[in-house]
Amino acid sequence: MRQGIRWPSPALVLAAIALFVALGGTVYAAGKINGKTIKVKSLPGNRLKPHSVPVNRLKPGALGSLSGSTAQITGAEINELSLGQVPEAAHAETAGKAQSAVEAETAQNAIHAVNAATVNGHSAGCLPGTRLFAGACWQASAADVALTAPAAAASCAAQGGTLPEALQLVAFSQQPGVTLAAGDEWSGEMSSYTAPGIYSAATVSTAGVVGSAPSADTRKFRCVIPLVA
Repeated sequence: MRQGIRWPSPALVLAAIALFVALGGTVYAAGKINGKTIKVKSLPGNRLKPHSVPVNRLKPGALGSLSGSTAQITGAEINELSLGQVPEAAHAETAGKAQSAVEAETAQNAIHAVNAATVNGHSAGCLPGTRLFAGACWQASAADVALTAPAAAASCAAQGGTLPEALQLVAFSQQPGVTLAAGDEWSGEMSSYTAPGIYSAATVSTAGVVGSAPSADTRKFRCVIPLVA
């Protein structure tokens, strides 16, 4: 005798339906979880995926609170594009431009100085009767009068210049068109010292030979005046 189909009991059917509904609700809930459905402070930091939280979503001072913990954010975990310009870097960039401006102004001033007739109110260049030599203006001819060495030095100082050094005067005497005065010319060098007021000064002859003479003697001289006077 054939047996009929045995249907499941009502209790078993209800249990299966309940299981199906429970599983379906779980899947639905998992698919709908987002940032709004997560309770504040319910997730620890070690559950976050690296690079998943942008910098602008962090609470001010949040990074400082990590200083005493083992969870530290490294440079590799920070997106540089999300950071603004550091204030010190902005100042450094401005300082760099300012330095360039100062250098540019200095260079421009240097160009103007080459062409300037005056420097800080002082005349620049050699006056008539002088010629440029060794970076200064030398008088082309000796003074008309012969003076003692101290008086000759004082005369040059009154003109804003000095007596030349002996070897410089020798070199100047070798320039074309230059002739030293007969009877030697004073230089600004002391060749010997005996006592206060008693000394000798170096001289240079017409032939360009260095000698000396007592400072109380009289000799002709020429002055060396700076380019800026």
